[in-house]
Amino acid sequence: MNAVKRETSAGSSTSIWEAFRVNMFRAVWTAAFISNIGTWMQNTAGVWLLTTLSGSSVLVALMQTATSLPVFLLSIPAGVIADLLDRRRLLLTTQIFMATAALILAITTLLGVSTSWSVLGLTFILGIGAAFNAPAWQTVASEIVPRPLLPAALTLNGVSINAARAVGPAVGGLIIAYYSPGYVFLLNSLSFAGTCWVLYRWKRQPLQTDLPAETFVSALRAGIRYVQFSPSIYAIMIRASAFTFGASALWALLSLVIAQKFRLDSGTYGLMLSCLGAGAVSGALFMDYIRRLLTTNRRILVGIIGFALSTLALGVLPSVTFLYPILFLAGICWLLSLTSFNVAVQLNLPKWVQARVLSIYLLVFQGGMAFGSLWWGSVASRFGLETALIGAAGWLLLSTLLAIPFPLRQAEKLNLAPAGTWSNPENHANVDADDGPVVVMIEYLVDPGRVPAFLKAIEKLKQVRLRDGALRAGVFTDIARPERQVEFFTVTSWGEHLRQHQRFTLEDVAVEQTVRQFHFGPNPPAVTHFVARTDKFTDMPVPLPTTGTAATLEGQ
Repeated sequence: MNAVKRETSAGSSTSIWEAFRVNMFRAVWTAAFISNIGTWMQNTAGVWLLTTLSGSSVLVALMQTATSLPVFLLSIPAGVIADLLDRRRLLLTTQIFMATAALILAITTLLGVSTSWSVLGLTFILGIGAAFNAPAWQTVASEIVPRPLLPAALTLNGVSINAARAVGPAVGGLIIAYYSPGYVFLLNSLSFAGTCWVLYRWKRQPLQTDLPAETFVSALRAGIRYVQFSPSIYAIMIRASAFTFGASALWALLSLVIAQKFRLDSGTYGLMLSCLGAGAVSGALFMDYIRRLLTTNRRILVGIIGFALSTLALGVLPSVTFLYPILFLAGICWLLSLTSFNVAVQLNLPKWVQARVLSIYLLVFQGGMAFGSLWWGSVASRFGLETALIGAAGWLLLSTLLAIPFPLRQAEKLNLAPAGTWSNPENHANVDADDGPVVVMIEYLVDPGRVPAFLKAIEKLKQVRLRDGALRAGVFTDIARPERQVEFFTVTSWGEHLRQHQRFTLEDVAVEQTVRQFHFGPNPPAVTHFVARTDKFTDMPVPLPTTGTAATLEGQ
């Protein structure tokens, strides 16, 4: 581990395989890979079972919705819970919950009592477990590998999912062909055991703080506010949602193309999914070269265009033979886009808000998959598979234009560690953590000729204040002394303001220093804190004297 830190801190370029030198990551990755194989086997069996139970394109497309909709509905509360509770225990609970749901689905299928709606219902229950599992699981890599290796670890996580996609559907298809989908569901239930064992042995170090715990509501507001006032995160959300809405058509309609257009069996469907997975794994082998050659924006652009062309080919090609290389290419493009989005969002997040923002990202991602699947399934039902796939390809190509208003920044060199530069203010008034609201004022002395440049610079600092917990922020100018500029921001409570101290990162220090360079004078900018009084009086206050009051007030 120390060797990894020395190598990465020296600034040397690292291969994605370097993350495997971290023992805990290697164990987590292996367990997750086995579980992912079970998940893709289950997805294949579930979709095929539903295809045989009902030929309705809408019901088959709802399989993707049943998987994704729980994430859309529950991911934000799940992210808040993951930031508030012990993530290790939360992950153990969700893994056991999903294993139980898969076991019930296996039993009902093997007993021959499954219906279309029971399959969809139990898949939805599995999705609930996945919704509470995903935000916490997404943060595991950042806790067990050093930041310079995080892009490599996240890429390898993508390889795990897609390598499992290459293996799982093929194995699942063979089991379905010779036995029953119920055995696939049973194996998936057993695949959670390895993950539970690794999580049980993980000695996680929780974040230390001397502040009172956040409430669910305040933590939820903090996560939403962080996304709202972080342009880099907001851009990722917009572009990821547009991509997944269009990309969902290929995943949702592939089984129908195989079964209805080409009249082929589950084995072919499994091989098609394997081609997608194999393409993704192959893309990972060249990821080091691709990362050096292309920026994040260009990687996403290439990935979306390639996936759009693959979706178009799925709709118009007359022979299944050509689809094998096409889906192999689609797998490469899927990994390229998905990994680029995942790495970009995680590298832009400090640890205090990580699970909450990742839950919003997953909501956007899975929401695009859920509603996209339902939309393109409805289009296919009414206008045909070819029309739906051509429309989805067109949507994906148009979505590339979002790179113009929403470019993604390179985040590898951001330092989001807590700055520790803010000392706790003197509290002689015995203010409690729940007291508030709080107004903080910072007084600068700025040369009047430089005020326009100062106001422009402080806009970015204002965004930091709002992102980290402020309800309002701005600048007052003293009309009698134009050089006196007073920055203010309001916070809901004293405890929330103290949390702002811990949320301020080393990257934010540079923004603050840019503003403070406009200040002149022998002393640093003066900082004052005001807390709203909540004292209750039983007696009426003594009236002010009337003599001379009007004149006095008028003169102020």
